[in-house]
Amino acid sequence: MAGTKTLARRGTSARTKARRRRHIRVRKKVVGSAERPRLVVTRSTRHVFVQVIDDDKGHTLASASTMEADLRADSGDKTAKSRKVGELVARRAREAGVSAVVFDRGGNKYHGRIAAVADGAREGGLEL
Repeated sequence: MAGTKTLARRGTSARTKARRRRHIRVRKKVVGSAERPRLVVTRSTRHVFVQVIDDDKGHTLASASTMEADLRADSGDKTAKSRKVGELVARRAREAGVSAVVFDRGGNKYHGRIAAVADGAREGGLEL
């Protein structure tokens, strides 16, 4: 399996290794298609990155992150900014003709900023 090599890196914490194992488990079940692409959430300590990916073609249909200028200027905590990222990616996905997605939490717990992205995407009009 391709993901097993990434688990054995030196210097990575047990928490990171566990998240990678969870991500491999999640990806076995979550597959995006042209009709229902995958909404991928990647989280760092400071930012959140979201992409809508068609796994059949391997193309990114829409993306958004907290590093964008209009979201960086906003005040608020990281969870509030994550919700805005969800709303922004939902708007961009609808412009690309996507109305329903499969949610890929990326091995992270569905909680906090990850849940805020999902809530923002729902408020933006995407069906998860």
